[in-house]
Amino acid sequence: MKTIIIGGVAGGASAAARLRRLDETAEIIILEMGEFVSFANCGLPYYIGGTITNRENLTLQTPESFKARFRIDVRIFNEAIKIDPEAKTVTVKNLRTGETYAETYDNLILSPGAEPIKPNIEGIDRDMVFTLRNIPDTMKIKNYINTAKPKSAVVVGGGYIGVEMAENLAEAGLDVSVVELADHLITSLDPDMAADVHRYIKAKGIRLYLQNGVTAICEHSVVMQKGEIPADIVILSVGVRPETALAKACGIQVNPRGSIVVDGGMRTSLPDIYAVGDAVEVKDFITDRPAFIPLAGPANKQGRIAADNIAGYSREYTGTQGSAVLKLFDMTVATTGLSETSEKAAGIAYDKTYTYSGSHASYYPGASNMSIKVLWDKTTLKLLGAQIVGFDGVDKRMDVLATAIRFGAKVTDLTNLELCYAPPFGSAKDPVNMVGFVAENVTSGKMKQFFWHDVENLPRDGSVTLLDVRTKTEVAGGMIDGFINIPLDFLRENLSQIPKDKPVYVHCHSGLRSYIACRILSGNGYDCYNLAGGWRLYESVINERTVPEYICTECK
Repeated sequence: MKTIIIGGVAGGASAAARLRRLDETAEIIILEMGEFVSFANCGLPYYIGGTITNRENLTLQTPESFKARFRIDVRIFNEAIKIDPEAKTVTVKNLRTGETYAETYDNLILSPGAEPIKPNIEGIDRDMVFTLRNIPDTMKIKNYINTAKPKSAVVVGGGYIGVEMAENLAEAGLDVSVVELADHLITSLDPDMAADVHRYIKAKGIRLYLQNGVTAICEHSVVMQKGEIPADIVILSVGVRPETALAKACGIQVNPRGSIVVDGGMRTSLPDIYAVGDAVEVKDFITDRPAFIPLAGPANKQGRIAADNIAGYSREYTGTQGSAVLKLFDMTVATTGLSETSEKAAGIAYDKTYTYSGSHASYYPGASNMSIKVLWDKTTLKLLGAQIVGFDGVDKRMDVLATAIRFGAKVTDLTNLELCYAPPFGSAKDPVNMVGFVAENVTSGKMKQFFWHDVENLPRDGSVTLLDVRTKTEVAGGMIDGFINIPLDFLRENLSQIPKDKPVYVHCHSGLRSYIACRILSGNGYDCYNLAGGWRLYESVINERTVPEYICTECK
């Protein structure tokens, strides 16, 4: 059996290696139009920033290593230009010689990936404008920085790659600005969780221009819808589109976005043709709806599944959850599942809560707090999504939450997880357990919540009591208009100041002390509501101060 794989990165390379492990006798050919196969896309920004210093480290396999270990015929600079599904042939152009030739196949795997979107704006083709998709793109950017010596950089687009590029351009010594059309960075985050990211990235000297679009690129500047900023180099990171012209041309079904439609076994609409990676339409694991979620982990899994099915082992891809993590200087941002924005769009009845927990035991040096937002189905209590912004230990907690979602856990199941504990690594009540404890209090009716976006609509006419239970020192740093201050430790002695016939809305710094206050008040006959996420979250979202409250040691 002969299998041709078009595209030698991520899903394609994974499919090739898996197929060889399953079938020692198969003939396997990889056609790659570029110079490199099986390279680390996600590591490219860090080569530009200087964290990765050896370009060779970006290449996981070479044509020679594929041949030596797997007996796979890897043909770089060979572009597939036509597929004939009736004759089961691929027409290939050798980009070095210009000659074309035909290869027959028994099975064909398409792994063409996605290409960066280049918006139609004036100056988009200037020499100082770059996109980042592969190693040659990386080298062009690196060489331009080394030779042209740009002082200012503008990153257009504030997604994962855009933010990573902003960090690495800053690390390379450039003055960096990010222009983003949306109202916040990183679309998989909700705006409230992005607020801490904005404050932190600005504290690192990177300028943000949100709810703003680029209208033109000039020789040394970028013109925006609102304003103009210096730019000696511009990185376009406004998203990607599936590169599926070859698939469309041979009659393979694609969706309106251009993504290849596949079944659970990664089969396309044509016999013996499979597709994997960023070019395919996936099923959203939570909603079961079609989606476009280009991520390296799912691409590699899809490659394995396609190879398994070709080799006669029936396998199904169960959907993409969208688990992702981002390093931003010393900050870590991680998401999985649905955001609040996407749940509203899907019409899902959900509930949510926010917690603010230490990365490890507070008495052990180096602990830092992480802000966690978790969403669950209001009826079934099944976990739907999570977002974490913090420093140490964020990835560990997100992996636990992503696993819980994958196995259908309820938010209250998090209380039962037995997670590793030692003072340098965590707490006896891990941040993931704490999410479960808070959610259990909410779902059981022990605690009623209100949220940062409810605060401005709370009546200030005396019909409710607005109570701040922080210390006098904390209050000196700022208060929410209309709230009275009675520190938690003095609350029982001052209950006479709080009318019993009115609802009480309580907040503290993070939501923990105000929960205790609510239990005290409830135990004394009051109707009480706790501000989820506390003053810390409210202040972050409303004010977005220049210097974040939790800041890395380096920044101090």
